[in-house]
This record gives sequence, structure tokens and C-alpha cells, in this order.
Amino acid sequence: MIFTTRFAPSPTGPLHLGHAYSALLAHDMAQASGGRFLLRIEDIDTARSRPHWEQQIYEDLVWLGLDWPQPVMCQSQRLPRYRAALDQLTAMGLTYPCRCNRRDIEAAAGAPQEGVPQFGPDGRIYPGTCRNRAMADAGAEDVIRLNMESAVRAARLRPFSETGETYNGQHPLDPRRLITTVGDIILVRRGMGSAYHLSVVVDDADQHITHVVRGADLFEATQIHVLLQALLGLPTPVYHHHPLIRDDQGKRLAKRDDARAIAKYRREGVTPLDIRAMIGLPASSG
Repeated sequence: MIFTTRFAPSPTGPLHLGHAYSALLAHDMAQASGGRFLLRIEDIDTARSRPHWEQQIYEDLVWLGLDWPQPVMCQSQRLPRYRAALDQLTAMGLTYPCRCNRRDIEAAAGAPQEGVPQFGPDGRIYPGTCRNRAMADAGAEDVIRLNMESAVRAARLRPFSETGETYNGQHPLDPRRLITTVGDIILVRRGMGSAYHLSVVVDDADQHITHVVRGADLFEATQIHVLLQALLGLPTPVYHHHPLIRDDQGKRLAKRDDARAIAKYRREGVTPLDIRAMIGLPASSG
């Protein structure tokens, strides 16, 4: 099996040093293994995605010295594939429509109880207000959620392998933890046709990704992805979660932090080798 990994940015703002680290590391690992590095554009959020940001992604990555096979996979062109995956989960009785907005969820959560988790890798843990609604009742303003308790009963849970320095080893899935600290995740957001957790596992499978290289902030979400892979009958890649690049105050970089944007360094005459030195990667992968 050929080592195949990917870099999957969203065109909602400029790439920064953290993106450079993730893309370069994945590209280096693929080259070192004689494998393949793919680019995927996660533009399913059409309200925030912009063509000029997508074009800048290509320009920044080429400037960094990366290349990838064409054509590039774009999520906005794959809505029927995500719908098919959702239909598969629905046929298993695992989905339901939810009309709650953020304020409703906050109000239903009530006063936090000591020792009870309030937030998980999908944000505020959903209290289950709409869990008894049927999919036939779904409307345009609903999101679609996964019934986590039913899902863990239906899935043959399997451990996943991690090669990242911090989490290296085998990680079994804990059904009780998925229910209590993750909850009923969103599979389809309003007006988007899918959501991150569903689309990412479908895309990784369709691109035959063998190794997922991404930031450590997504490690806790991996249990969700492995669960969905088991439910949908998809392969589970090996995961490699790398440390995050942080600012001088120790905060993780965000797209709003234009001071760390790759394009800004380009304009200032910084070289790709300088970028590698700044983020702690060797000058060349081979």
C-alpha cells in the first residue's frame, strides 16, 4: 500500500505558519516514504469560502516548494457523495433532525454540574432535546445529528494507530466516553449539505488516504472519525497529530492572525528555507 497523505485547508482566509508546518510535514513524510501528497480544498462552507483565498492557497504552497496531483478535490463538488453517506447512516436508524440553535442548547444545558463535561471535540455537548424527532420531519432549517448512543451500539469499535510524538501508540475507542464527552455530533449543518466530521471521513476514504497528518488540536476528534469509519464500512488511516505552531503568547495561530500569514512573509522577502527554519523543519526532505 502506497503511503498517501493530504493537506486539506479551507479557503476562508490566508494560510499562516501553522498551515505551512502541517503541509510541509505531510509532504516531507510522503517523500520520505516514496508516497503521495494530495491537496484537498475543504470549501463546503460556501458562506465563508472565497475564490481568492483558494487561489492564494495554491500560490503559497507552490512557493513553499510543494506539488500535488491534479485535479484537486473540492468538497463543494461532492455533496451527492456526502448525502449517500448520510443516507447510509439514516437507514441504520442513527440520525435525527435538530432545530435547536446555539441559544437553545445553552439554555437546555442549564447550570454546569461539577465533574460533568460541558464541551467536547464538537463544541458544547448536545443535551438531546430533539433526539426523538424522525428524519421524515426534517426541514431546511434543521441540522442533522448522529444519535451517539445508538451509534456506539451499532458499530464494531476498533482502535486506531497514532504515530505522532505526543500520542504515539494504539488508542481504543471508549463507548461511554463517546456518549458522555462527545455526544450527538452534527453530520449536516444548515445550508451546507454536510459537516466536517462526515465529509472528512468520506473524503479520506475516497482519496485512499493511508496516513492523516494534522494538528494536535484535532486529536480528540479522531474518535468521532474512527466511529464513523466503522459505521460506514470505511478504512481507518494511521494518524499523526503534530504539535501546533503558537504565537509569542503561546496561543495557537488562527487565520485572523495576518501577522503570521505566509503571503506576508513572501512580500517581505522571506524565503521558503527561512520558513522551514522558523517552524523547525529541516531544509530538505531528501
